[in-house]
Amino acid sequence: MSNEIELVSDGDGLSVIGAPADVERFMLSAGLDKVPSRDLDLQRLRSFSGTGGAALGVAADIAQNSGRWVKLTEESAKAVKDFGLMAVKDGPANVRHAMIGKPGDIQQWLKIEQTATTLLGGPFALAALGTMMQQRAMQEQMDAIVEYLKEIDEKLDDILRAQKDAVLADMIGVDLVIEEALTVRDQVGRVSEITWSKVQATGLTIARTQAYAIRQLDAIADKLEKKADLGDIAKATKEAEPRVREWLAVIARTFQLQDGISVLELDRVLDASPEDLDSHRLGLRTSRQNRLDLIGRSTARLLTQMDATVQRANAKVLLNPFDAPAAVKSSNQVATGVLDFRGRLGIESGHEAKDAKRWSQAFVEAGEKVRVSATEGAAAAARFSTSTVDRATEAFRAVDIDGDGIPDKPRAAAAAEEAGAALKGAAAGVAGAFGTLFARNQADSATDGATADES
Repeated sequence: MSNEIELVSDGDGLSVIGAPADVERFMLSAGLDKVPSRDLDLQRLRSFSGTGGAALGVAADIAQNSGRWVKLTEESAKAVKDFGLMAVKDGPANVRHAMIGKPGDIQQWLKIEQTATTLLGGPFALAALGTMMQQRAMQEQMDAIVEYLKEIDEKLDDILRAQKDAVLADMIGVDLVIEEALTVRDQVGRVSEITWSKVQATGLTIARTQAYAIRQLDAIADKLEKKADLGDIAKATKEAEPRVREWLAVIARTFQLQDGISVLELDRVLDASPEDLDSHRLGLRTSRQNRLDLIGRSTARLLTQMDATVQRANAKVLLNPFDAPAAVKSSNQVATGVLDFRGRLGIESGHEAKDAKRWSQAFVEAGEKVRVSATEGAAAAARFSTSTVDRATEAFRAVDIDGDGIPDKPRAAAAAEEAGAALKGAAAGVAGAFGTLFARNQADSATDGATADES
C-alpha cells in the first residue's frame, strides 16, 4: 500500500516516520501540525557501529524516510489511541508501534495489518528509534529549563561564582565540558570515545551539587516550620523567597546537565554496544525518574509549609493586621515559584493541576478572609464605640416628656428637674412640718401663759 507511515510511541512521545510528504499530511490531518515537534534525523542511525547501520538492522532506504517527534499531549495521545499502537514481538520495552496507510480516495488513515517488517528495518532499529525518542524528550526538557532560567531572570553563573562552597564552584567547569561535548556531537553526529572520556567523570559533581541544593531547600522548610511568632514567620518567609528561587535555579541547571550527559551516554552505547541499548535506555529512564521523585518530594514539602503559613496567618489576622498579609504574600510568591519549577521539570504526579488550582484558590480565599476579618473587626469596633457613646450620651439626648411627639428636654435635664422638684417638695414638706410644729408649739406656749394668768 502506498502512503504508508509508521507510528511509534514510548509513553513520553510519538514519532511519525515515512516519506516527508506523507508525514506532513498525517501531522496535518491528525491536528499535530500546531504541536511543537522535532526532526528525528534518522540518517544518523546509519553512522553507528561503523557498519553502515548493519548492526542495528537499519533498512537500506532509510535516507528516503523522515521522522517527526512530538511530545505526548492531548492531541498526540489521541492519535496513539485511535490507531491502537501495539507492542512489537521481541521488540524494545515500552515501545509501541503501528503501520497505517491512506488510500487516495478515502480521507482517513487506516491501520495496516502488523508485520514483522517496519520502515526502519529490524528490531534493533526500533530499539535505536526508541533511544532517539528518549533523547528528544530530554532535549525538549533541557530547552524548557533554559526558558525557565531566562524567565526568572537569574544569572546562574553569578550565583555559582558567589558561592564559596567548592561543590558549587565546580559546576562552572562541568557546565563548560558538557556544553562542549554536545556541540561536538551535533557537528559529528556521534559521540566518540575521546569525547565521552571528557564527560563521564562529571556526573558525580553534578549529583553532589544537586543533593546540596535539595538539602538547602529542606533547611529552609525546617526553619519556617520552627517559627512560632507571626512576625518572625513573615520575616523568614520574605527572606526565604529569593533563596528558594536561587536554589531552584541551581537544581534546574543540574537536572539539565544530567539530561545532557544521558543524551551523550545513549549515543555512546548506541555506537559501542548496540545489543545493550534497550536495557541501558530503560536504566537511564528509571534513574531519571528517581531524581524527579526526590526533587518532587522536597518541593512538595515547601508547598506544604507555605500552606501551613497561610493558615496560621489567616488565623491571626485580627491580632496581626500587618504581619499576617505580609506572610501570605511571601508564601504566595514562594509557592508560585515552586509550582512553576515543578511544571518546567515535568513533575506531574496526577495532582499538579489540582495543586496549582488549590494554591490559587487558597490565596484568593486568604485575601477574602483578611478582608472579611478586617471588615468584621471594624464593624465590631464600630459597634463597641457606638454602644459606649450611646451609653455615655444617652442621658443628654432629647426626649418627649409630655407625649406630644416633640422632644422636650434631655433625659439628664428632665431627671435633674424631677430630682430637684422632688427635693424641693421634700424640703417644702420638711419646712412645712417644722413650721406646723413651731406654730403648734407657739400656740401651746400661748395657751399655757393664758392659763397661768387666770390663775
